[in-house]
Amino acid sequence: MPAFDLPPAELRHHRPAPDEPDDFDDFWRGTLADSAAGDPLVSAHPVETGLRLTRTWDVTFRGFGGDPVRAWFSRPAGALRPLPAVVEYAGYGRGRGLPHERLTWVAAGYAHLLMDNRGQGDRYGCGGDTPDPHTGAPGGPGPAVRGLLDPYSYHYRRLITDAVRAVAAVRALPGVDEGHVSAVGNSQGGGLALAVAGLVPDLAAVLVSAPLLCGVRRALDLTDAGPYGEITAYLSVRRDDHAVQAAYRTLSYVEGVSFARRAHAPAHFGVGLRDTVCPPSGAYAAFNRYGELSGVKPPKEIHAYPFNGHEGGDAVHVRRQLGWLAGARETG
Repeated sequence: MPAFDLPPAELRHHRPAPDEPDDFDDFWRGTLADSAAGDPLVSAHPVETGLRLTRTWDVTFRGFGGDPVRAWFSRPAGALRPLPAVVEYAGYGRGRGLPHERLTWVAAGYAHLLMDNRGQGDRYGCGGDTPDPHTGAPGGPGPAVRGLLDPYSYHYRRLITDAVRAVAAVRALPGVDEGHVSAVGNSQGGGLALAVAGLVPDLAAVLVSAPLLCGVRRALDLTDAGPYGEITAYLSVRRDDHAVQAAYRTLSYVEGVSFARRAHAPAHFGVGLRDTVCPPSGAYAAFNRYGELSGVKPPKEIHAYPFNGHEGGDAVHVRRQLGWLAGARETG
């Protein structure tokens, strides 16, 4: 796929006007308060994985509305001291899969929590284990359009709340350094990590690549691929202006640029400049406005891969993430 978004020189300075409602902060403050009651952890049971250098627990924590959300929690076997933790969020259509699928952060010496995506897991990987009991709102079959016409019913209101609660859950698990919790994700997971960075002010760091839900209006004009394509398909058969405006209003409450503006943590971004699933202008919009409302000017860096699409830098970028987060730990 040839480059189709803004030229690199324009991307580096791309700062579109924020697309956020006046009650954005009140909306999220109320949403999170409604789900904050009680111990975040429901259970944590050790599981046998066949891996001798890793210990893993099957975790259930309280997410949106107190709903049970599943996760895998892993630590290097034999680690005696509390470890810095990485909370990882999976991509669109994926679930938590099997516990031996994602070992990079554990092998690097971190405690690692991989959150399941409620109501997802049926498109890629090895499945998920968390149903979404709040699926009665009008919308299509895909998560991106479930409850799309009302921000209070929208799937991503619930999933972002789960992502925030996952940070509280990992801090309640044994052997975790509560003061050093980072969020990481790619694609949908990158959008979730960015939302967490804007809603949890004391994260140690955030690592975001190819983030979904950034520059949403522009993305809907640029691409019919992936989750954005589900939204355009849904609106293509709801041709009245009321439905379109209702959808845009809902999406403004989950816009990643708005979360990025409120973030405090040091940030590491990655983007493929030929990405037609999550157009690069969205990642740059979030990066260029990152931390502007926090009052702390958090350190940030972005790595662009001019000839890559949604895969971005792949393992090359992961190597950069490992080095960067190790350095952030040393200076934090």
